[in-house]
Amino acid sequence: MSSADADAHGALQQLAIEYANAIDAQQWDRLDDVFLADAWIDYTAVGGIAGHYPEVKAWLPKSLGLFGGYMHFVGNFAFRIDGDTATGQVACINPMVLPGLIPGLKRTMAIGVWYDDQYRRTEQGWRIQQRRERKSFTLNEPLWMMIGTWIYRRRNMRDAEKRQAKPS
Repeated sequence: MSSADADAHGALQQLAIEYANAIDAQQWDRLDDVFLADAWIDYTAVGGIAGHYPEVKAWLPKSLGLFGGYMHFVGNFAFRIDGDTATGQVACINPMVLPGLIPGLKRTMAIGVWYDDQYRRTEQGWRIQQRRERKSFTLNEPLWMMIGTWIYRRRNMRDAEKRQAKPS
């Protein structure tokens, strides 16, 4: 690996860590230094939305507000650098605290995902141009979340079909 590629690899690893820390700290504006303004993000694999960065950024606090706590552990970084662009895969294990069925009794679930990313180097540094979340596993996932994931997927497939059917 060349020293330029090693530097890029380190910068991309730091970008993944900054994403996780910004989300966990609920400091949504920090994500402006992680994603390109027109980035496409697809969180539908685990019940989220797909859309451009501004839409997803507005959705995140509402969606994650359901949880009493969460922590994104990222690792297993794999990047392919090609000049000012790169692709990558980042593993994430995310334990999340939910209200339980019995008041006051919390429940913890965990989600394991892969982030499949495309990156672009800008004058400000590396940014995520596209992120697709790919589900690896869930542990202790509540039924309502499974149903929500199914509904979001159906809605997003329907929306994609409508976009493709529109004449240019």
